[in-house]
Amino acid sequence: MEDVSDPPFRALCKKYGADLMYTEFISSEGLIRDAAKSVQKLDIFEYERPVGIQIFGSNIESMIEATKVTAKANPDIIDINYGCPVKKVACKGAGAGILQDIPKMVSMTKEVVNATDLPVTVKTRLGWDDDTKYIVEVAERLQDVGIKAISIHGRTRKQMYKGEADWTLIAEVKNNSRIQIPVFGNGDVDSPEKAVEYKNKYGVDGIMIGRASIGYPWIFREIKHFVKTGEHLQKPDIHERVSAAREHLEMSVKWKGERLGLVEMKRHYTNYFKGIPHFKDYRLKLVTSMDLEEVRDALDEIPERFAVEF
Repeated sequence: MEDVSDPPFRALCKKYGADLMYTEFISSEGLIRDAAKSVQKLDIFEYERPVGIQIFGSNIESMIEATKVTAKANPDIIDINYGCPVKKVACKGAGAGILQDIPKMVSMTKEVVNATDLPVTVKTRLGWDDDTKYIVEVAERLQDVGIKAISIHGRTRKQMYKGEADWTLIAEVKNNSRIQIPVFGNGDVDSPEKAVEYKNKYGVDGIMIGRASIGYPWIFREIKHFVKTGEHLQKPDIHERVSAAREHLEMSVKWKGERLGLVEMKRHYTNYFKGIPHFKDYRLKLVTSMDLEEVRDALDEIPERFAVEF
């Protein structure tokens, strides 16, 4: 969720029902070098709480120092990313790359836990590939060195985001009598029905939503309403979609500056307006324009041009 789960995005997710949120992952090397982009990602706000700051790295000493820097930002949780599968991270031994060296993963986690009084959680995957799905043992060992919760994406690093997430191993972790910490499942949950089905079938303590929330922060309130009532909320109409997109845009521009704010909003527009017939011209304008006023004008025009029900 790099360049996605920033403060503007998290503000909307919180508004629409997210219970716990994490920042974009932050490079430990960037933090200890005081790199501007890494330091900016430490920004959290009171309305977000509870909120965790997520860090990643391959060097244990750097992770210790980054943990101390992160703690000064006063998050509720420090999370370690052992799940990112992208090549530039994993092939350097960080993110999911550390799944090739479980002893180092355990040692690094222990050192991070010992470096802070804040609760430490972990996000990881089932294993590096189909031959190394050691997540049940890994969860035990990470619990033993002091983590307070674990979130598991139901794919290996080799799978990236392809295929179907396997929640059966997540359930094995949750149902392991040795595991006393909360276990959160992640992967392929993109509807209220799936959230309830997976919660009931696999027994997890909660569900982590990632890609399904991009451009659709309403998924959190829809899931919570369905869990509570068994009924579906009405989908956001065109006015609510435009309002959320505009709010997101203005916060993004304010926080990151006009150019970067416009660029990083592009990934969200497709989902904000997904399913609207004949929307191609407006989608193209939203994702290609680098003129803030032009984007604002396009958003203003949408409700009149596309008065549709969902």
